[in-house]
Amino acid sequence: MPLDAFLSDALLCLAAVVAGAINSVAGGGTLLTFPALYAVLGHSAAAARFANCTSTVALMPGSLAGAWGYRRELAQSRRWIVWLAGPSLLGGMVGSMLLTELPAEGFQILVPWLILTAAVLFAAQPRLGRLLGIGRPHAVPSRATIAGIIVFQFLVAVYGGYFGAGIGILMLAALAMMGLADIHAMNGLKTLFASLINGVSVVWFIWRQEVDWRYAWMMIISAVIGGYLGATVARRLDRDVVRRGVVLIGLALAAWEFYRRLSS
Repeated sequence: MPLDAFLSDALLCLAAVVAGAINSVAGGGTLLTFPALYAVLGHSAAAARFANCTSTVALMPGSLAGAWGYRRELAQSRRWIVWLAGPSLLGGMVGSMLLTELPAEGFQILVPWLILTAAVLFAAQPRLGRLLGIGRPHAVPSRATIAGIIVFQFLVAVYGGYFGAGIGILMLAALAMMGLADIHAMNGLKTLFASLINGVSVVWFIWRQEVDWRYAWMMIISAVIGGYLGATVARRLDRDVVRRGVVLIGLALAAWEFYRRLSS
């Protein structure tokens, strides 16, 4: 194997391992796997779309494993699953179709903005959680509130199907407004809905042949290993430190992409 190819493979496997680990602790793995794939595939418009689709496929098994880990909490949250599973699936499909059917150049233009948006969402997550009362009991929502949250979840799912990084805090906000106070139940529902969004995206991306399988398989294995390692050492890690590290990486990558765009 040529040295350049070996280094590219090593970079992608390392990104996937770290992404799987931080997803099990704080979330934000896409902020590592997508830029790594984008760089390896060549920074073209087509590379941006293939990188996004391949990144989604690579991290999907970890999402499923996370949802299975919350199965007890999910068994007690069937009402919210009934309300929000449909919008999650439909929105994820719409976002995925927008990604593959619209010109790839449009997605490439949005890349630095999407990375920046995701980084800002992760940075703001603790403060937004406090402002929205995430983890604190709320009054039972009215029918109008439930309808608004269903629409909100659909829009979050559209964004998730199109890019995906940062949807966790948005879904936690919706669940807080629905009156959920058990943070473990909220994380379980968030993980389940993310799995639904990513699952329908994976099916669509594979059917549309938008996945680079040269890299997807080794990144799937690496992400699963990273997820296992992350779950093993999660109690020893400070979530805020992990989050700050992910945010700094995201901001640096966004700045680099803006620089590339302005200097080209």
